[in-house]
Amino acid sequence: MTNTASPIVASPAVSPREERVGMLLVFLSALMWSFGGTIARFITVGDSWTVIFWRSVWAAAFLVCFMVWRDGWRGTRKLFRDMGLPGLAVGICFATASTAFVVALAYTTVANILLMQAGVPLLAALFAWALFRERVGVATWVAIPAVITGVAIMVSESLDGAVSPIGDGLALLIAVMFSVATVITRRFSGVRMTPATCLGTMLAAGFAVSQASTFTVSVSDMGFLFAFGVVNLGLGLAFFATGARLIPAAIAALLGTFEPILGPIWVWLIHSEVPSGRTIIGGAVVVTALLVHIGLEFKRQARPERAGVTGVPSPN
Repeated sequence: MTNTASPIVASPAVSPREERVGMLLVFLSALMWSFGGTIARFITVGDSWTVIFWRSVWAAAFLVCFMVWRDGWRGTRKLFRDMGLPGLAVGICFATASTAFVVALAYTTVANILLMQAGVPLLAALFAWALFRERVGVATWVAIPAVITGVAIMVSESLDGAVSPIGDGLALLIAVMFSVATVITRRFSGVRMTPATCLGTMLAAGFAVSQASTFTVSVSDMGFLFAFGVVNLGLGLAFFATGARLIPAAIAALLGTFEPILGPIWVWLIHSEVPSGRTIIGGAVVVTALLVHIGLEFKRQARPERAGVTGVPSPN
């Protein structure tokens, strides 16, 4: 799952120890998310909608328990009430993306899906500029064409019939949905990601009910579905929601790149799923563009706003 939270700057009150904890938690969130494709490859259920249903049910149950533990029943109800229409929109985006992820796994490689998602922060900046004329920095403008080029290289395999266009189409849909969710959370800073994505899991489960051919799965498959929903999706989000508020946005983005980098590695090591040459080339272009962009953001944020003043992050 790609980071869809709005940029968060660490509070001045955050201690160095809390910041280190935040960095660890965000890294752990990327690590949990990177296991998604590997876990999915262990599941033998033939119906993708059955997988979507059980994964979403387990994720929703975990997220509700997490919010109740953190905020209590009254606080949890308030979180759902306060997210409003923007939260509903983020939930729909998340439901669409998480559903498309499971279906896409039947048509393309894990590497193709995750590496396309790596460019979400930059695609979101492009959408925000096109729709709301938000200011886009030079570093972002330089990186956006590189991301588009990398994605085009990966998608080109479906254009010449080398792979199914359905898989690449769904991978692109995932990236677009996460980009839209990012723009919404930036425009409406009051949107809390945890209840919105929890709503998304509920919507995905509700839709899967009408599509699944069966809800009966083996004990082993249920174990993997539990891990797919709780460990991969729910725990990853809980780690991110807790840790991202303790560290600068640029660091959170940098740590988030471990998901698209590690995800294909796990699948290659465990399931011997080797990405194609174009996926590797295109993915390398996307990840490199993102890392260069984040590096330039670090440099920009470290530069003093005016002579004699410590660097203060400004809107991109």
